Amino acid sequence: MEGFRFSTDLRVRYAETDAQGVVHNAVYLVWFEIARIAYLDQFPGGYRGLVEAGMEATTIESHARYLLSTRFDDRLRIWARASDLRGARFRFDYVIGRDGEVVADGWTTHACVDATTMRPTRMPPALRERIEEIEGG
Repeated sequence: MEGFRFSTDLRVRYAETDAQGVVHNAVYLVWFEIARIAYLDQFPGGYRGLVEAGMEATTIESHARYLLSTRFDDRLRIWARASDLRGARFRFDYVIGRDGEVVADGWTTHACVDATTMRPTRMPPALRERIEEIEGG
């Protein structure tokens, strides 16, 4: 997908579908998380490394838009990019594709917080620099 430098693949599990055999709408947010954690695996220690360094990235807002149905055993690619780095906040954008078609897209907004106090804290400079490096700006 244009403008995205990172993606991860997944296969729709039967448990993710409803009685009609269509993926349940809440699953898309789980898939966004799968892509976000895979994206963060590009950093030393991944997301776990951030937590061990005393930082959490809590989700404070999310949005999903459903364009085409997905079903059991579909092979999907989830594109993710980080953007809008501002103090303690940042955003991830997502596009979910199947065979070159966009089936859904959306975004999540996150706030960096101290892992102990849960109070907002500025994004660590190393994380900001690595995101800017990955995203090309």
